[in-house]
Amino acid sequence: MKKSFVAAAVAAIMSVSVAAPVFAETPPNMLVIANRIDDIKTLDPGESFEFAGSDVSRNVYEKLVNFDPLDLDAGYQPELAESWEISEDGKTITFTIAEGHVFSSGNPVTAKDAEFSLRRAVLLDKTPSFILTQFGLSADNVEETIKATDDRTLVLTLDKPYALSFVLNCLTSTIGGIVDMASAMDNEVDGDMGNDWLRTNTVGSGPYKVVEWKPNESVLMDLNPNFHGDKPAMERVIVQHIQESATQRLQLERGDIDVARNLSPEDVAGLADVEGVKVVDELRGRLMYFSANQKKEMLADPKVIEALKFATDYAGMSDSFLKGQYTVHQAFLPRTFLGALEETPYSYDLDAAKAALAESGFPDCGPIKISVRDAQERMDIAQSLQNTWGQLGCDVELIVGTGAQTLDRYRAREHDIYLGAWGPDYPDPNTNAGTFAINPDNSDEAGATGLLAWRNAWAIPEMTETTLAAVVENDTEKRKQMYLDLQREHQKTSPFGIMFQQIEQNGMGASVENFVAGGATTEVSYWVITK
Repeated sequence: MKKSFVAAAVAAIMSVSVAAPVFAETPPNMLVIANRIDDIKTLDPGESFEFAGSDVSRNVYEKLVNFDPLDLDAGYQPELAESWEISEDGKTITFTIAEGHVFSSGNPVTAKDAEFSLRRAVLLDKTPSFILTQFGLSADNVEETIKATDDRTLVLTLDKPYALSFVLNCLTSTIGGIVDMASAMDNEVDGDMGNDWLRTNTVGSGPYKVVEWKPNESVLMDLNPNFHGDKPAMERVIVQHIQESATQRLQLERGDIDVARNLSPEDVAGLADVEGVKVVDELRGRLMYFSANQKKEMLADPKVIEALKFATDYAGMSDSFLKGQYTVHQAFLPRTFLGALEETPYSYDLDAAKAALAESGFPDCGPIKISVRDAQERMDIAQSLQNTWGQLGCDVELIVGTGAQTLDRYRAREHDIYLGAWGPDYPDPNTNAGTFAINPDNSDEAGATGLLAWRNAWAIPEMTETTLAAVVENDTEKRKQMYLDLQREHQKTSPFGIMFQQIEQNGMGASVENFVAGGATTEVSYWVITK
């Protein structure tokens, strides 16, 4: 049987490490990465909604606007759209498409491709489609609301005058990737607009194209020969699925790989004195939190919630078993997002916790069940809460289950306390405000499982109005202040105990430069990496 491209490339790398008794090296124009990529279900940007799949998409598909990997703090920048104008009523955005961008197929990028890509994302109605449909775009109106008036002009018409920053931030997400209309339609089957073909094939105008994807094993990317930008130093990128941290560390130490992306704190510590490697820390958008079901009488008492927040050992956890991989953070917007609040009003204070509990209607504290997924870091956090909350007199039981089991219980509003993680769906503050601080209908019949406030039966009509007002505020400074005020109120009154923000620790060869995992707002960027 003929070897695949990936197998041959990996075999070549391994042969180097076998022949060399000391630290080996991967080829200078090739980047080899170890990562857990078993979550990739599709490469179609209109459907992809998993972490590893989004990494691939960012390096293959350009968008109307995007983030500069070497200046993420600058926010969205022009990419396929060289400029844009907004109408007086704030509902229409007109994009001018830049010239010179070419798909890997050789076809030039036009406004017609952008029209096709955004329309198909709505029409396919896959998981991430809500990122576009929240602007009033629907299968019934895409021909009027997403329209290319010529090859260089795309007109987007919204149902209300949203903040421009909100709209453009959403267009930087994976679903904003622009595909080659001609190639997709050449491979259409039964009206799927190329969806089946694009699950395993790519045709974008970004710096790379996928040569081969072997599910649960590897992804191989080569340069897009038609890429308009500077030629990347890494002409080939291989991402290998390696589940175990110890294996990733071993291969990094031997020089078989350039980057290890899933190292445990123990393996990170073990690399401290290894010559030829380094560890780069990067703040990501993932939050770890607990939340209390307001259907439970005791947990609906604000003083009980205050007591639990003060009885949580934030620093103790982040300085021990979470060391280096989570930092204390207590607001629903991750740091680096517009309007992120960095104040941490709660620290482990058992006296304050006992005082708050004494003022509650449940001074003896009753039994509490914590619903937690059977994953090491979450179990460690749950056991810490069990210990410190127990010092208040609370009888804490851990209800351990799979990810699916704990989520099902949470979405059915059957939990006492849920311990889990939340990551942004798109790089705008509404991505988290719109779930932690919105609940327009608190009835069981509403079934609003995508809203964390609803899952916890937290009725907040006034906060909902404030959150909805923030998405239509076009003055960026005013919008920022709205989110700061909203988070301060949320910290005081919500049944959410937000505890930590993730720090991604990537081990890599000492010669690797400009590895950017994407911060809190986007995904990894291979085209700027050198070594």
